[in-house]
Amino acid sequence: MVIRRTNKHKLWHAGEIEIAIAKHLNPRQNLIVPNVFWGWGNYEKDLVVVTSNHYAWEIEIKVSLADLKKDNNKRHGHYNNKIKRLYFAVPDKLKQEALKLIPERAGLFTVSEDSSGGLTFVSLVRAPTINSRAEKIEDKDITKLYELAAMRIWDLKTHLYRLQVELTMATTTTRKKEGW
Repeated sequence: MVIRRTNKHKLWHAGEIEIAIAKHLNPRQNLIVPNVFWGWGNYEKDLVVVTSNHYAWEIEIKVSLADLKKDNNKRHGHYNNKIKRLYFAVPDKLKQEALKLIPERAGLFTVSEDSSGGLTFVSLVRAPTINSRAEKIEDKDITKLYELAAMRIWDLKTHLYRLQVELTMATTTTRKKEGW
């Protein structure tokens, strides 16, 4: 999956990686919800993906070497019997360090851009070990995840609306100053 980046960045933001991974995993075929803390253990999952066969994947996003190292100190260790596959997603420049630092059972996605900074690519570097004890996700839990996703849409729409109002006001002010 390829997506266009709107501007060039030297540093990756977790949100950019999150969007690239979500597009790569196809939200039209899978339920993909960011920042899930509810109901599944005592830690937040950066992305939860529920496949059409009702199994969940966890995607942990890391943007720096310090972020990768810090994850090793987490007590939960990303163990959860609701999660069938655990992946980490990192900028391509962290690939070698990530392979050394992430759990052996975890898969690894890398995110990179072309030389112009215009296209984003996602690559599967290592497949995860399947958690054979993972339970299928029950319909009531899937419904809860849809509810969480819907609530986040309205928060995002509110934020985008406020940004649009601010931009409109700034543009109007600039035009008045310039004598439009």
